[in-house]
Amino acid sequence: MAGGRGFMGDVPDAARLLGLAGLIPFVGLAALALVGPASWSDTVLKALAYYGATILAFMGGCRWGFAAAGLGRGAELGPLAWAVGPSLWAWVALMLPPPFEKEMLGLGLLILYVMDLRLTAEGGAPAWWPQLRLPLTLGAAASLFAAVWA
Repeated sequence: MAGGRGFMGDVPDAARLLGLAGLIPFVGLAALALVGPASWSDTVLKALAYYGATILAFMGGCRWGFAAAGLGRGAELGPLAWAVGPSLWAWVALMLPPPFEKEMLGLGLLILYVMDLRLTAEGGAPAWWPQLRLPLTLGAAASLFAAVWA
């Protein structure tokens, strides 16, 4: 069921709830990295990078699911190839030394949001997808970028 008017109004309730819950590790880990005990810093920053990579790969999986469901151009080479890109981006990002992995992951999320706008305009994602993605992308990317200063 769609949420109606207001914040992310056209986004189904379950997607909104789970999406916002997915920001908790981003915000919590970034905050902990910035104000938590220095002895936790390496572990917290590594956990944030791994979570960011997992979410970026998941976002690619969403694109794969949209294509497999027949949205837009369906399961053609182009949409499926673009769907695996985020996983590869995340994998490469994790090979970079700190803090560059977090910068690359934040950038990847922002780039993917722009690509998702186009995908939605072409009918390849649900019309509510950008409403969900914008606040989640900004929250996740801001958390990753903030942790660069930890």
